[in-house]
Amino acid sequence: MTARSGAATPLTVLSRIRAGRPEPSPYERCEMCAAPVADEHQHVVNVASRSLLCTCRACYLLFTHDDATLAYRAVPDRFLVFPDLAVPVWDELELPVGTAFLFVNSALGRVVAFYPGPAGATESELPLAAWDRLAAGVPGLAALRPDVEALLVRSTEQKVEAFLVPIDVCYELVGHLRMLWRGFDGGQDVRRRLAEFFDQVRAKSRPVSAP
Repeated sequence: MTARSGAATPLTVLSRIRAGRPEPSPYERCEMCAAPVADEHQHVVNVASRSLLCTCRACYLLFTHDDATLAYRAVPDRFLVFPDLAVPVWDELELPVGTAFLFVNSALGRVVAFYPGPAGATESELPLAAWDRLAAGVPGLAALRPDVEALLVRSTEQKVEAFLVPIDVCYELVGHLRMLWRGFDGGQDVRRRLAEFFDQVRAKSRPVSAP
């Protein structure tokens, strides 16, 4: 039996689907509107799932209001450096490694802590009283925006450094270290990448007291 003139066939349906697809692009695409975005683009956080979405500038701006009750929040591009933490304050957090990031999870209503490892970002139980003492002892920590900014901390033999950074920067670091990780402690490549990363963070950061 022949197809009637104008009737849909599998071939014509496939052609319509192909015609409706966006043209191939050398760029990534916004995960909200499918507009092309460059390699350097902005992100929003899904508050419930904590996942990051790549966005164009127009979609990003829809979620920049801190006081609005939204399912997504725009990740700001802000880097601040805090005074060096006292070692006893760091020890009270009971984190098992020298590098970790902490942020306020508004869906859970509490602060959560993660550290990088061979499996990605690993959550660590955080004593709430220790966080309260940390917040009280670090001027400016109250400026930390829930879900989208993190307190990034690094402990070395010399000192304990603390920075306020965008949350996507933390997950980017975790992804890099996961790919480089070798053996029990990560190996030389992980140590080198950590040193480079914190050099970059220091260069971008301004004192928390600066206007």
